[in-house]
Amino acid sequence: TSGRSSGDTMSLWLTEFVIRGGEWSRRTFGEGRRTVGICRHIEKELAEIQADPDDTREWIDVLLLAIDGYRRHGGKPEQLAAMLQWKQDHNMQREWPPIQPEDLPVEHRR
Repeated sequence: TSGRSSGDTMSLWLTEFVIRGGEWSRRTFGEGRRTVGICRHIEKELAEIQADPDDTREWIDVLLLAIDGYRRHGGKPEQLAAMLQWKQDHNMQREWPPIQPEDLPVEHRR
C-alpha cells in the first residue's frame, strides 16, 4: 500500500482540483480578487437555485464560485480540506435554536 489514508487521498485530490481550477480561472477571468464579480455571480446562481432547487448543477456552480473566491482571497489549496473539516466540526459544536420552518434562515446562538 502507499501508506495514505482515504482522507489523505481526498485532500490531495481536492488540492489538485483547486489548483487546476485556479489556473483555469486566472486564464479565463484574469488576475485579481474579483470580489464583487464573484459575489454577483453567486447571487445569480442562487436565483437559479430558487427557481429550480432540484437542479444540483446550480448548487455545484455556487461551490465552484466559492472555491474560486477562497483561492483569490488568499486561501491555500492544500489547506482547504482541513479548513472544511474544521468549520464543520466547529458548527457541530455550536448551540443551535430549535428546528425552524424551512423558509427561515437558521443561525447559531451567539
